[in-house]
Amino acid sequence: MLNKPFTLGLIQMRMVADTAANVAHACDMLKTAAKKGVQVACLPELFRSPYFCQTEDPSVFDLAEPIEGATTQALAKVAKETGMVIVGSIFERRAAGVYHNTAVVLDEEGKLVGIYRKMHIPDDPLYYEKYYFTPGDLGFKAFGTKFGKLGTLVCWDQWYPEGARLTAMQGANVLFYPTAIGWHPGEKAEFGEAQASAWETMQRSHAIANGIYVGACNRIGHEPTPDKKGDGIEFFGNSFIADPFGRILAKASSDKEEIITAVCDPKLQETTRRHWPFFRDRRIDAYGGITERFGK
Repeated sequence: MLNKPFTLGLIQMRMVADTAANVAHACDMLKTAAKKGVQVACLPELFRSPYFCQTEDPSVFDLAEPIEGATTQALAKVAKETGMVIVGSIFERRAAGVYHNTAVVLDEEGKLVGIYRKMHIPDDPLYYEKYYFTPGDLGFKAFGTKFGKLGTLVCWDQWYPEGARLTAMQGANVLFYPTAIGWHPGEKAEFGEAQASAWETMQRSHAIANGIYVGACNRIGHEPTPDKKGDGIEFFGNSFIADPFGRILAKASSDKEEIITAVCDPKLQETTRRHWPFFRDRRIDAYGGITERFGK
């Protein structure tokens, strides 16, 4: 039986140095989203702090916390108060020396119903995530909630069709991408528009190829390099929700805090997949080579 339509919300926000202030602000924005009728909400990647991966600093590991630590508890309280399902992002301390970039899914009663550990870990200038994060080991999952089944991937995962496909195959109605992506200020004039366009196009393609709703939730604002030796990153926002045709249902600006909303209708997902039966026509007998690093 198809689920009823439900309202999605993405919380596009700016981060400051005060971690407690970021969590409190996120909770306030979530409560505002609930008043707007949002039933399933998603926050940006690592929203508790500025994006610390611009440098490699061992003291930053002090920011990490257990899955059900203070940040998850704060989000769970909001979920229970509002009756809203929340997808949050934490810097997980699994053990000394083992840390993950983790998405948590909390149901309308504030209970933890799922976790996803970021699978693809980048290592680029100002995005030194391999220093901080152990690659995820839980695979690609979707989690059942009162409103629908939710898939969660995280940021760099958004470039990989394999992750989107395997998550969609778990029966998700929505695929969320908590994100922290931006421009290097020195490159913005030449490459900025193309980079933002590619980011959006890639995720819209996941929506189309899998007949699924996609919600990409980014942060905004310029965040200086912690060691003051670089120009920092200008996070470009542009959070959006796309339907199974890849149509943009709601989109945020590049520089303002916003709550964007759209309705997820599982009936449209059903109709789209009936007319574009990509799952029916997949040649699963011929895809063995996908597990190779590159062609032989």
